[in-house]
Amino acid sequence: MPARTSPLKHVAFIGGYAPRRCGIATFTTDLHEAVSAAAPESDCFVVAVTDHLQNYEYGSAVRFELDEKDAPAYRRTADFLNLNGVEVLSLQHEFGIFGGPSGSYLLALLREVQLPVVTTLHTILSTPDIAQRKVMDEIVRRSDRLVVMAERGKAILTETYSVCPERIDVIPHGIPDVKFSTTSPFKQQLGIEDRLMILTFGLLGHGKGIEHAIRALPAIVAKHPEVVYVVLGATHPHLLAHEGERYRLSLERLAEDCGVKEHVIFHNRFVSQVELMEFISAADVYLSPYPNEAQITSGTLAQAFGAGTAVVSTAYWHAQELLADDRGILVAARDPDAISEGINRLLGDPDHMLTMRKRAYELGRTMIWPEVARLYLESFSKARASRPYLPRAAFSKWTIASRYELPSMRLDHLYRMTDRTGMLQHALYSIPNHEHGYCTDDNARALILSCIIDEHRGSSLHRSIEELMDVYLGFLASALDETSGRFRNFMTYDRRWHDEEGSEDCHGRALWALGTLAGRSRIDSYRLLSGDLFKAALDAAERLKSPRAWATALLGINQYLQTFQTHRRAHEIRLSLVERLMQLWVENSDPSWPWFETSLSYDNARICQALIECGRLMPHAAASQAGITSLKWLSSLAFVSPGHFRPVGSDGFYPKGGIMAAFDQQPLEAQAMVAACLTAWVATADPMWQREARRAFEWFLGRNDLGLPLYDPRTGGCCDGLHPDRVNSNQGAESTLAFLHSLLEMQQAGLEWAKPAILPPVTMLERPALKPASELQSAC
Repeated sequence: MPARTSPLKHVAFIGGYAPRRCGIATFTTDLHEAVSAAAPESDCFVVAVTDHLQNYEYGSAVRFELDEKDAPAYRRTADFLNLNGVEVLSLQHEFGIFGGPSGSYLLALLREVQLPVVTTLHTILSTPDIAQRKVMDEIVRRSDRLVVMAERGKAILTETYSVCPERIDVIPHGIPDVKFSTTSPFKQQLGIEDRLMILTFGLLGHGKGIEHAIRALPAIVAKHPEVVYVVLGATHPHLLAHEGERYRLSLERLAEDCGVKEHVIFHNRFVSQVELMEFISAADVYLSPYPNEAQITSGTLAQAFGAGTAVVSTAYWHAQELLADDRGILVAARDPDAISEGINRLLGDPDHMLTMRKRAYELGRTMIWPEVARLYLESFSKARASRPYLPRAAFSKWTIASRYELPSMRLDHLYRMTDRTGMLQHALYSIPNHEHGYCTDDNARALILSCIIDEHRGSSLHRSIEELMDVYLGFLASALDETSGRFRNFMTYDRRWHDEEGSEDCHGRALWALGTLAGRSRIDSYRLLSGDLFKAALDAAERLKSPRAWATALLGINQYLQTFQTHRRAHEIRLSLVERLMQLWVENSDPSWPWFETSLSYDNARICQALIECGRLMPHAAASQAGITSLKWLSSLAFVSPGHFRPVGSDGFYPKGGIMAAFDQQPLEAQAMVAACLTAWVATADPMWQREARRAFEWFLGRNDLGLPLYDPRTGGCCDGLHPDRVNSNQGAESTLAFLHSLLEMQQAGLEWAKPAILPPVTMLERPALKPASELQSAC
């Protein structure tokens, strides 16, 4: 059937949207309004990507909200778009505005929308890390057209990502259309008519280079005492939530230390577009001191440049293109002397400055929003024309037959099992069992979970996760014996320690938790305390003899070193533990038994996970190979002919040359397999590991030997195991944490969910009926 040539009737835009305060939100708002004005016959509406830290009062243009941290919401958004007859989707992409590692949640939406997609890339990385490359490759594959705002962006797409140039549209960043004018009337409005004004504007945050500009001021003021430097803009909401006004205050102190306090004005406000243009029109020089060369787009630069303001900028990619041919002055990044020399040269030559302004203004007429909207409509039409018109159902056939979403993250049982001391070990059904008290093992697991939830939390989690982190970190602090550097494990309900020294597994898991918190927490006090505890317990890891304790300690060291990369002792112990695991591999593995010991026992896949992760990060090719090989073998044992996950049972385990125990199956095994498979997927990009992770996770939901779910959606808890004839109905800490960890990792991975072509023929609709509650027996 031929492609359509009629005008577009329905266009959807996805991105942040006003009144959200960020560059992407401003851009999406301006683009939507410009396209709506250029194509009044089209129905243009917005899906607003919502910051989970805020609630916004959107206008009528927003018809659907997408919570950036809510993984299932991305598929619901795709359903909404498919149902509403959208002809083209305009997607604004920036890694940081979508949930999941490197914004991977977005991929679930792109896999399921059944309409042409035009993606505007606000960041294009020439050297992405593994996770960023995976996300970018799929965005490229699932977009009909890609929009970049500079020729350098097009070059990176073709050279780094092998994109066909014909699929790329270079469309400049849009700007308002303003008249070319002198600065005098606008300076009078601001009350600085007798001053020379240097302006930097935009949301304030680290990485803008303003500290270098302030350090350049003394040399500028020495030649031009009438200079005032205006830093216009509120602190970025995310930075404000995490550290308040610390960064702004540090800049104010720096101005005082440099002796230019009276020459710097911090205008701490998010101004309207009208106000912003008044500030730009009053500026003699717009200063853009970004320290990172790989800045492919700058909306602030585009606005100031297009208004005909003289520009001095560090030589990042976007500035290099706009300011070529004497349309501005480029200076070295992070170099106050270069900044002061460039500005002094410009202020000392008014005639040259005027010529430069006119050149910039002339090019800026090609960047005004009506012209940009016309170019976007051309791109939208090309995208639609690239697909033949076929009436599209809202859901594909496989979706109707078998799609189901991941369960929502419910923390009810986690809170129920946690008191002011810590997380209790056991439960009687879903009721906390005080008799057995607490253990460091479970509180360490709970600390890891709460840290990652806090990092990726969604608006559906209303209770403060910080309350839990306070409790779990406090428990670990009390568990550490600073003399021996080892953790105690078991505490009675009346807060008495059972043991002077806990198990080696307990020590490894505590290091894992503390390394995670030190390396990833957004809260300074947590990072400082967990870092102190981690360093106090690190040396003891070298004295451990358990391979599983080595594995969990390695996972913690990896997390710690992601932030504290120069910690020599952590590097030494990581290498030592990896070499010990590799020695066990050499001593015990053979083609028929590719394993590290002469038996398979518990938490087996955790060893594979640690070696795969270390192999990628160190790097250590032999460790990676051993981890992948052993995990493939575990997978071959666990995914047997029924097509579902069957872990090694704890009632006998699996000795070499013996028979593998089928029961009792533990949630810990499913959790370890999910984590190891997802780690293997990140390391290898082999989709097989996605499939294995899904099948292991489905064990919790009822795709297991009994066809019975262990996860209880009413309580948010998980049952303690699978026996030959029943589920152990007690919902203890270890099992509940195993499920929640696995669910969170599946959500973060953003995997395509439950296609029959990938999964075995047993579907959730075919699952055996649940036994009535009266037939379920307790196994306390």
